[in-house]
Amino acid sequence: MALRSLTLLLVGCLFFVGSVCADDFDDDFGGDFFDEEVVSERLIADPLQPLNRGTFWVNDKLYFYVFKPVAKVYRKALPRPVRVSVGHFFSNLSTPVRAGNALLQLNFRNFGTETYRFVINSTFGLGGFFDPADSVAGVKKKVEDFGQTLGYYQVGHGFYLVLPIVGPSSLRDAAGVYVDSFADPFRYAELGTKGYLATKFLDVENRLSLDRETYEGIVLDSLDPYLFVRAAYVQSRLSQVGEETYNINIFDGPLFDSDLLNPFDWFGF
Repeated sequence: MALRSLTLLLVGCLFFVGSVCADDFDDDFGGDFFDEEVVSERLIADPLQPLNRGTFWVNDKLYFYVFKPVAKVYRKALPRPVRVSVGHFFSNLSTPVRAGNALLQLNFRNFGTETYRFVINSTFGLGGFFDPADSVAGVKKKVEDFGQTLGYYQVGHGFYLVLPIVGPSSLRDAAGVYVDSFADPFRYAELGTKGYLATKFLDVENRLSLDRETYEGIVLDSLDPYLFVRAAYVQSRLSQVGEETYNINIFDGPLFDSDLLNPFDWFGF
């Protein structure tokens, strides 16, 4: 009887000690992950979350029932090389936005890169339908916009916004989109409202036709796609605002001597 009581006492002690250790382990180990999650949630203020979620829901339905079905038909109608060329054309026309914002950020190398790409692709690329600046010379497009320019000068996001059709944004980046629109060549092409919207719709559908079901993967794998998209958007923008100037080598390949053919080397950039 005494042996049985002693055994029960030892088991009880071990259970108590194990519980305390488990709690300490959760506090020391699991707490780090909890704090990290809280930090990621606080990357941007979201006071309009109910409204943003409603807009997100509408955009989600538009994507699955309008934009994506049209993109699938468009994909079947045009071979991939044609669609890639259309994408190059739209990208080339948006060069003033990227080059102008690089200049506003005093990033002369990116400004020179975008200017070089525009000249090469507009001439040897047959009006921008091809991208020899990248495929031949290895000069890749630089992502620059006025939202990044504001971020460069330490202007914060403000708060998170989900814009109709456009998608994730912020108070700062929404203002940036408006400013960038004044550098859009289509704005001055006298297309009329319907023609302008048609070009934008074509641009969107062309990009979606080249997409590899990225959004579908987010919806399928995320418990809350809204939170995932919000975190991914903010982290991407933080990275873009904080990125350093790339040290590119324009003619990086065995067929070229970059010291002779790299125009940035000529001016000592």
